[in-house]
Amino acid sequence: MKKPVLVIMAAGMGSRYGGLKQIDPVDEYGNIIMDFSVYDAKRAGFEQVVFIIKKENEADFKAAVGNRIEKQMGVSYVFQDLKKIPEGFSVPEGRTKPWGTAHAILCCEEAVDGPFAVINADDFYGREAFRVMYDYLAGHEDDEKYRFAMVGYQVENTLTENGSVARGVCGLDGAGCLLDITERTKIWRQDGRIVYEDERGAAVTIPEGTPVSMNLWGFSTGIFKELSLRFPAFLNRALRENPLKGEFYIPSVVDGLIREGRASVRVLRSHDRWFGVTYREDKTLVVEAVRKLKAEGAYSERLWD
Repeated sequence: MKKPVLVIMAAGMGSRYGGLKQIDPVDEYGNIIMDFSVYDAKRAGFEQVVFIIKKENEADFKAAVGNRIEKQMGVSYVFQDLKKIPEGFSVPEGRTKPWGTAHAILCCEEAVDGPFAVINADDFYGREAFRVMYDYLAGHEDDEKYRFAMVGYQVENTLTENGSVARGVCGLDGAGCLLDITERTKIWRQDGRIVYEDERGAAVTIPEGTPVSMNLWGFSTGIFKELSLRFPAFLNRALRENPLKGEFYIPSVVDGLIREGRASVRVLRSHDRWFGVTYREDKTLVVEAVRKLKAEGAYSERLWD
């Protein structure tokens, strides 16, 4: 088997936070959230990282991130391009938003030739997540089904004090595999409980311990074929219903493969707390969390030194 590769989705702009949130330092040494992800991934066994970025951000991204990481890992770059769509389709006038996370992965097809993990650039996943994902990818291959994986976090470990969050709420079977994933676009704490807003605007309780997805997936190269097959159908629908903002999402593709009986997705559990900058006010919380983790010895003070 080929060694697992880490893919980092860094092409998106922070619409709520503003700007390239993935190059915003979270400690006094200029490290960003992504540095800690790569550091944890390297400790877990990953040796290669593929960054998905926008072509127009290439110089800034390499100066702020890539040049530093290249000293630690093998690095390659892939560009998520709006115009990278199947023949016969065209980008709608006025569209600037990327085509979504599943399209980002599809853009990596020529850069990845073995099992790979996928993460968001601006989420702090913790050491345990990379360890369990690397071990899974290094020890499993497809058979009559695609044998994918994802890391599930306890919902209470993924919230922010500064507003609501969107999370994929996971249903599991008795073997710990994903049954379904339901996107809840508004989850928050209310009166000592965790709730989401349903279609009628009512607050519905989510029990503590419920696993949710933070977009840390593990795939074989088989996912590329499935994405290629499903992308045209997505475009036909999106260009008709939501041409400027429709997105091709990883969970919807995975959900379809599970329902068709063509994939199983092992849910690997992490007990770490997630941190991220969903809102500008979250930056202070992330900086404090990093400081505390360093004080506890989870990371060296200067990280890469």
